[in-house]
Amino acid sequence: MRAELLYRIQIQQILPGIVTHFQCVGQYRQNPARKVYKKMLLSLMIFVPLLGMIAVLLLPRESEELIKRVTLAFTLIPLVLAVVLFISYDRSAAGTQYVQGPVPWIEAFNIQYHIGIDGLSVTLLLLTALLGPICVIASWRNIEKGIKAYMALFLLLETGMLGFFAALDLFLFYVFFELTLLPMYFLIGVWGGPRREYAAIKFFLYTLFGSVLMLVAMIAVYLNSGTPDARTFDIPTLVALASTEGHALANLDFQIWVFLGFFIGFAVKVPIFPFHTWLPDAHVEAPTAISVILAGVLLKMGTYGLVRINMAMFPQGLDFFCNGLGTWGNSLALLGFINIVYGSFCALAQTDFKKLVAYSSIGHMGFVILGLSARNSAGITGAILQMFNHGVISAMLFLLVGVIYDRAHHREINGFGGLGSRMPIYTGITTLAFMASLGLPGLSGFVGEALSLLGAYDKFKMLTVLSTIGIVVGAAYFLWTLQRVFLGTLNPKYESLPEINGREILTLVPLGILTIVLGVWPSFAIDMFSESVSNLLDTLQVSL
Repeated sequence: MRAELLYRIQIQQILPGIVTHFQCVGQYRQNPARKVYKKMLLSLMIFVPLLGMIAVLLLPRESEELIKRVTLAFTLIPLVLAVVLFISYDRSAAGTQYVQGPVPWIEAFNIQYHIGIDGLSVTLLLLTALLGPICVIASWRNIEKGIKAYMALFLLLETGMLGFFAALDLFLFYVFFELTLLPMYFLIGVWGGPRREYAAIKFFLYTLFGSVLMLVAMIAVYLNSGTPDARTFDIPTLVALASTEGHALANLDFQIWVFLGFFIGFAVKVPIFPFHTWLPDAHVEAPTAISVILAGVLLKMGTYGLVRINMAMFPQGLDFFCNGLGTWGNSLALLGFINIVYGSFCALAQTDFKKLVAYSSIGHMGFVILGLSARNSAGITGAILQMFNHGVISAMLFLLVGVIYDRAHHREINGFGGLGSRMPIYTGITTLAFMASLGLPGLSGFVGEALSLLGAYDKFKMLTVLSTIGIVVGAAYFLWTLQRVFLGTLNPKYESLPEINGREILTLVPLGILTIVLGVWPSFAIDMFSESVSNLLDTLQVSL
């Protein structure tokens, strides 16, 4: 009885405090200041790196260590904010969240500052924000000249990438898309390898060619969006108009041409065959950290654009290119198949470690295209998951290539041998990345590819079966590389080769953890964009 009495007294004392706490929480959630904070959170994440660039430019050129620390701080802030967005994002709600705007920007043409996120964009924002500080740490000892300019350009590049994934105005979308071009050109052309100028110019011209076609298509969309007083660049509005029967944007002939303009622009970025030839050169010549960003984020800008613009805004144009070519069948699936097989066999033929990883990226992005071409839940879910997974795995691979290049000063696969006995930790992490990339069950690379193939098999069985050739060839070139570099007798030249250090492990551990977590628990990411996939399927259903 005494114990029960004491228990009741404690409850009576504690319960009012609990009630008061929840009342405070409720008041905070309804607080207008919190709503303003939520709206500003996304803008803060996008433009903090830009503020960091200004801060870096104001620092003395000689203070290299301070410049690096300031840059790292200004890339860690977007990562923290991206984690907050990821955790607080309402997975059960459809549509965009954390919307800011539309705020008039260029009023004469109804251009607005309008940003927001859905499940697809919040996932890619997290990937971009994660790779930011990792790349700064990876550049800490590898960049020896022009530290101030390098870090400033990198921060500008991060602003462009983050803004691209959040833009809800087509003009703003294009501005952020183009904003990544110039810093990437200089980051490759100034800090790259022996053929850096050639690789940078090739990258610039290819991307600019696609951008010009996108610009023409964007202007056409704007001019046909309504009367002169009602024309708009607002992406959600354009998506709705393009599905409205009788509207100019819903005209089949119009959608075919603008679809093609946007498609080529994004195809260069993915890259899709035959717009791919800039990628191996850019990767081989780029510094390690820039190769990480190139494979981890910039390639995803292409596939994200295909989903956000081509598929959502021009469903009839998509339908034509998928099914309107007679005996050619699904042309998008055919391009995905070509990417898979071509990229895989090219990777198999490489003796340069970095070029092998570059061509493997072409092959793996083919699975994304194949999944999107299926236009069903499994295919699109697998494609989006593969976008994130490939960003993580390819970042690991390029970081690992950079580790061995910093020590041996070459990337010739046949020039190594037996490194497993000398560098066991490096060998273990590399093996994890190889197994994930070739699609070993239990690691993240398997789930995305499996869902893409599952969705594609429902629509085009023979092409899907033939696409599995890429998986077999992928296993071949990764296992062969593992054998030539790490197994056998240690090359006497590398008896004193140092093991991977703590700074390099710090860049790889977060990516390795994500690779394992997403292999075992893929719903961690899938739940984020499931509602976005449903919305996209509803849009596509209009034309099917």
